[in-house]
Amino acid sequence: MAVLQVLPAWIVARVLVGGALVLARWTYPHLVASSARAGLRLHQGLLAWDGGWYESIAGHGYASSGLQSLRFFPAFPMAARILGRAPGLGVGPALVVISNLAALGAMAALLVLVRRDFGDPQLARRTVWLLALAPSAYALVLGYADAALLTCSVVTMLGARAGRWWWAAGAGLLAGAVRPVGVLLVVPVLIEVIQSRRTASSGPGRTTSGRAARGAAVVAPLVGMGVYLAWVSAHFGDFWLPFRVQQQNGHRGPITAPITAMWHSAVSVVHGHHLGSALHIPWVVLCLVLVVLAYRRLPLSYAAFAAAVLAVSLTTSNLDSFERYALGAFPLVVAASTLTARRWVESAVLVTAGGAMVGYAFLAFSGVVVP
Repeated sequence: MAVLQVLPAWIVARVLVGGALVLARWTYPHLVASSARAGLRLHQGLLAWDGGWYESIAGHGYASSGLQSLRFFPAFPMAARILGRAPGLGVGPALVVISNLAALGAMAALLVLVRRDFGDPQLARRTVWLLALAPSAYALVLGYADAALLTCSVVTMLGARAGRWWWAAGAGLLAGAVRPVGVLLVVPVLIEVIQSRRTASSGPGRTTSGRAARGAAVVAPLVGMGVYLAWVSAHFGDFWLPFRVQQQNGHRGPITAPITAMWHSAVSVVHGHHLGSALHIPWVVLCLVLVVLAYRRLPLSYAAFAAAVLAVSLTTSNLDSFERYALGAFPLVVAASTLTARRWVESAVLVTAGGAMVGYAFLAFSGVVVP
């Protein structure tokens, strides 16, 4: 069973992130600058940063959480609100439970997808471990929506690649309601639809129901997003308000050219304004290299999805959280895993990645790096 096969990697990642939280709390009075922000993040623990926003939305709704909360899409906090009604749980723990179970599901689905598409169980195993221990994968342990989106993305791709269009439509619909970048799943699904129509001259794919299923799979992410934006329009009078809020200074900032964002991060480092900015540039370069590798070694839909996610992640003036967004471009992890076939290479990469994940988690809990 896929879940049992990925369970060791899932457990190791959570032990490492838990250890980083314990270490951050222990060193706070001694090594970390005792700022109010660091104290707040450590107190919030797995609900730090955006987790606090999701907790507020799940517990009190958008109206009570303020207009700033509208940039967080509703599916994840709604699920936590429902689960949080279980006796003795509450919405905060429910967010963490859903996130971690979703991460387990995403890893299992990715194992199945890679094994199916490449016929290489070892590549599938390496991909799961690299996903679990990627430096930004600590976000999959927090009360964040990223793990839920990752599950939806992998299941959508699996459904499209296998010709299970209604499965792809259902997962894509949910993805569009989990996070705004979920709408980018339109790109790989459309590619798979076009390729399937070219190769299939007969069979159920040529029937009316087959065409309907393909069409539903393509538009589902748009519908998932559109329903939420329509609700926002009805209640707040502005269909695009979540994106306007997200583009404010202090959040993602206005849309800008990728080179401008990278230059801004470099200048911030030179002037000592933002230590976290120094960490973005090498990861951007690495991700761009992996996109090229994906186009060379992976199916077109994989590479196009990764490129779309990176393009959106890089067209903002603020590169904070870039590494977390890039992790959602899971084909990059698959591409990287094709380079680790040798045992010693895999071991070196996983040890390095796991150590970096602990470091990033420590800095995030300490209020230094934005997840």
